[in-house]
Amino acid sequence: MGKFYDDIPQSHFEWIKKQHMFWVATAPLSAQSHINLSPKGTANCFHVVHSKQVWYEDLTGSGVETISHVRENGRITVMFCAFEGPPRILRLFGVGTVHEYGSPEYNKLVLAASRKPGSRAAIVIDVYQVGTSCGYAVPLYDFVMHRTQHLRLSNMVENAERALAAVRNQHNPDQEHNASLVRGGGEASIRQTSLRKYWLLENKNSVDGLPGLLTAPDAMLVMPPQSNFDKDGPRPMLRRGTNVPSIGPDRKSFVFGFMLGAVIVFAITKFAGGLKG
Repeated sequence: MGKFYDDIPQSHFEWIKKQHMFWVATAPLSAQSHINLSPKGTANCFHVVHSKQVWYEDLTGSGVETISHVRENGRITVMFCAFEGPPRILRLFGVGTVHEYGSPEYNKLVLAASRKPGSRAAIVIDVYQVGTSCGYAVPLYDFVMHRTQHLRLSNMVENAERALAAVRNQHNPDQEHNASLVRGGGEASIRQTSLRKYWLLENKNSVDGLPGLLTAPDAMLVMPPQSNFDKDGPRPMLRRGTNVPSIGPDRKSFVFGFMLGAVIVFAITKFAGGLKG
């Protein structure tokens, strides 16, 4: 049976921290616009401040729906599901606030030494209601490990930001001066591989035209992130073709015998034809 609470029960704190993924739902005010539901799964991105507040580190994506919707109306719901152990679904209903990369609030929450590559904002959620339900229909899954492709790719494009910053500082150590020069040159002056260019092209607006990232692109010019990614760390090994039925020993013997028989029949036929000739 479902239950509702005014805040997050203390007994759920540790369970939330152990979950490997969560979902974020938001929607614009317009009934003709798109409702958004995003899965989140990078390790150590979700944080419980206290029973009435949580926040998560929002990584760069091909869209910017959550940021746009939260900035327009603040409505947000976070959902967790238990894929191992006792079944449970937990929903956090709240009012969100967006703190973009480089803002004082972002820097206070996302420390430079632990920031994830590609991090573009911190989404703070003031929780006003919590709902739990049985989760009996949610399947059981074994967790293998987190994917690393996003972090690896983001680290690569952030390397471009660090390289650009090094070049600019060689000419003029005044970061604000260099930032104004690049801003004045427009998007044509940005290297193709830079994260800032991606933000400007893909994260400026939602699919419905609501404003997305506003200050993060310019902040990237003034304060490029330090590199924290361990490129030599473990990465998942994809098992390809696991949906192809395996051929057992008996079937292998049958297939081999069939092929060998076909070869023998072909050889005898050719030999007999030669004798007739």
